[in-house]
Amino acid sequence: MSLAGASEQLWAGFGAVVLAAIALDLGVLHRKAHRIGIRAALVESAGWIGLALAFNGWVYVSLGHRAGLEFFTGYIVEKSLSIDNIFLFLLIFQGLRVPAHLQHKVLYYGVAGAVVMRGIFVFGGVALLNHFHWVLYLFGAILLLTAGRMLFTAEPEIDVEHHWLLSAVRRFIRVTPEYEGGNFFLRRAGKWNATPLLVALVAVEAADIVFAVDSVPAVLAVTRNAFIAFSSNVFAILGLRALYFALADLLPRFRFLRPGLAAILLFAGTKILANDRLPMSVGLSLGVIVAIVAVMIAASLLWPGKKRQE
Repeated sequence: MSLAGASEQLWAGFGAVVLAAIALDLGVLHRKAHRIGIRAALVESAGWIGLALAFNGWVYVSLGHRAGLEFFTGYIVEKSLSIDNIFLFLLIFQGLRVPAHLQHKVLYYGVAGAVVMRGIFVFGGVALLNHFHWVLYLFGAILLLTAGRMLFTAEPEIDVEHHWLLSAVRRFIRVTPEYEGGNFFLRRAGKWNATPLLVALVAVEAADIVFAVDSVPAVLAVTRNAFIAFSSNVFAILGLRALYFALADLLPRFRFLRPGLAAILLFAGTKILANDRLPMSVGLSLGVIVAIVAVMIAASLLWPGKKRQE
């Protein structure tokens, strides 16, 4: 272990796998802007999940049984929490009336920014934990507060047209009223103008920063290994675009989505706070998280309730 929890070879292999997957995604599957159907999104989601599991196997062989379990647990946690991102992205795209064939472009750049932000959060979080033990309790408190907010507050409703973020963008640059192809900027009368597509991208990036505050402490409840924490985050994020197109129309029917995600955060926060006196094995943590996800899905299917209003 020579570089943040893994060898240079592992980091190089991780980078090569991620870059090759992104090149395939952009250069072959999505060279032109187009609407992504549910069937194609499901196939792509399965591909991203398969790639993550294959990488998980490589981590297992290279770093051992515990590291393999930590990666898988971290991936499940991040994948589950990313579902809440999808619902917020849906609200943003609806509020800004982003055309279906342009949503993939916004999500691509949003994901690229999210990878950078998660890296900053993960390495910063690990560094803080290594130098200041009390930060552990801060992370635990953040997770418990977020879980409480999910349980006891209403689901988010966003009026993007009158949101402060749109006003902030307009203070710096004029925003055109209509979309102009897939452009974020365009030049008119010698002046640069932003399009609503840029506003959508800024909103997506801002949303991911907020979610990173929850998701990074959650994965650090599973592992302190920066390589495992970051790589599991990245694979969960890379599959987020395909998962969005696969689940966007179905998510409103998941009645117990927020209580399930709150339960995961509650468990992670409790685990962090109790770790000094009652340490929990990675295998047990994985079992609890998988059980929560299974109950959340089963309960939503058995008692669907009324469809959420858009």
